[in-house]
Amino acid sequence: MRAKIKILEEAFAGLPAGGFDDHHRFLLERMLGRVDVIDADIAVLDAQIEAHLAPLDQTVQRLDEIPEIGPVAAAIIIAEVGVDMTRFPTAGHLCSWAKFSPGIKSSAGKSKGNGSTGHGDRYLARVLGEAAVMAGRSHTFLGERYRRIARRRGKKKAIVAVGRSMLVIIWHLLSDDTTRFHDLGPGYFDSRINPERKKRNHIRELEALGYKVTLEPAA
Repeated sequence: MRAKIKILEEAFAGLPAGGFDDHHRFLLERMLGRVDVIDADIAVLDAQIEAHLAPLDQTVQRLDEIPEIGPVAAAIIIAEVGVDMTRFPTAGHLCSWAKFSPGIKSSAGKSKGNGSTGHGDRYLARVLGEAAVMAGRSHTFLGERYRRIARRRGKKKAIVAVGRSMLVIIWHLLSDDTTRFHDLGPGYFDSRINPERKKRNHIRELEALGYKVTLEPAA
């Protein structure tokens, strides 16, 4: 590589050696000045957001306990949904309003499918979609739910399903200030759902053969 040092220096500089003159410095100063102004505006907006969220600090912390729902995502959720859940009699009403319901596909904040028209919130859909994808990589109940659905029905349906699960959790957390999130763990499906499913399948098979099945717990 020693023979190519000069070429490498020019590639890193973006200009022929010695070609960065006063004109380029002037343009660079203007561009950096714009970046500084934008950074200052962002800092002011962040301070304003923090001031509005200060009274809701406990709510943000409780939402932050949901896997992959960090403080920023929690702030967006509160901004889009609010904290008054009396507008939504049940968690299902919130999911329906947000368009995270069965038969509706959501991608990049856009909803498609049956019932995709209405009050769907693209900002809420985007943050829940991103959180669902991140949760799919976690060792949690939501992560296992995402992976199970993605294997059988694809990633898009998994995103909608996990996003809906998150909304159900959010509704319960916002409906009752004393409610806290508790992760069921990735083993929940194997320990609870799979045995019940196997039991039902065996009962149906025996009944199909003409038997009347009565189950009694083992001693």
